[in-house]
Amino acid sequence: MRRLFPADSGAFVLLLGTTLFLVAFGLVMVLSSSSVESAADGQGSFAEFLTQGGAAMFGLPLMLIASRFPVSWWRWLALPVLLTAIALQLLVFTGLGFEYGGNRNWLNLGFVNVQPSEVAKLALVLWFGRVLADRQHLLDDGRRLALLVLPVSLLVIGLVLRGGDLGTALVMIATVFGVLYFAGVRMRYLGGAIAVGAVLILIMLQTGGSRVERIQAWITGCEGDYLGNCWQVQHGTWALAAGGIFGVGLGNSKAKWSWLPEAEGDFIFAVIGEELGLLGAAVVLLMFVVLAVAFLRIVRITPDPFARTVTSAIMVWVLFQALVNIAVVLQVLPVLGVPLPLISSGGTSLLVTLVGIGVVLSFARGREPEALR
Repeated sequence: MRRLFPADSGAFVLLLGTTLFLVAFGLVMVLSSSSVESAADGQGSFAEFLTQGGAAMFGLPLMLIASRFPVSWWRWLALPVLLTAIALQLLVFTGLGFEYGGNRNWLNLGFVNVQPSEVAKLALVLWFGRVLADRQHLLDDGRRLALLVLPVSLLVIGLVLRGGDLGTALVMIATVFGVLYFAGVRMRYLGGAIAVGAVLILIMLQTGGSRVERIQAWITGCEGDYLGNCWQVQHGTWALAAGGIFGVGLGNSKAKWSWLPEAEGDFIFAVIGEELGLLGAAVVLLMFVVLAVAFLRIVRITPDPFARTVTSAIMVWVLFQALVNIAVVLQVLPVLGVPLPLISSGGTSLLVTLVGIGVVLSFARGREPEALR
């Protein structure tokens, strides 16, 4: 194993170790937070845990395999991954697609359900990383840059929004901005893009009844709507408050007993706060800070513009998504339906995030493995 997956830098070890810790911690918390609901549904207490564990068993080897790919392979794979992501997202609107949680962004492939929008995140990162790295002379030409970036962005993000998944769309928009910023696009162009993005977000917020209701409940402070849009956020807040400093103990959450919807998914941070307390929640935050440090160290030691841009964009994707998830639980943002990366239940999210980290690990090596030369 040492010869097959050598670590060429301290940043590689730091990123790999932090990722493994978060995945293992996530499996423990998924088991704790989902056992009651899984048993109540007649699936057995370990049903959700086994599904997530299966995703981890596939995702971790995929991450290590991805870490062996040379940079040139990721350049070549950018277009096929993009086309695959678009094709999968289009299939959502056929008979294979189905709606869950108010969003039509899922595919039923018979033996497994997948969320194509997660693949689209990685596709956008690789594609724009390649395009902007190969066309750096266009970074000072606002018009040609817009023609280069806008069509693909609007197509992919538009398909996600067509399915009603505002949370994932926001993460993708932030990821695109991250790609542009770290590729070296001038701030005046980024300012214009941010203004356009803000207008589009305001329009998107008015296109769905449930979204408007959730945002209105967040603005008004959940007064008079306890049994409706405030149920989830209110019980998430109570779960955090019940945890105190040291928590009520692993497995002893009361909120997971059918009081907190999506306890193993979007609101798993509330269960962490209840069972492990402020200290446990702080450890999770600290691990994401360590993850950011690892990403930044790899950005600093990577000479290739494509690798630097992709690494930075994946960092924005993972950390922004974590920030949004935690902000929702803390009622800083309205409920957007975004999972906590590497921790929340969700096989597709875990698989794609691990592959994305595998891409960064391949850049951290700083050279092509001898077996692939």
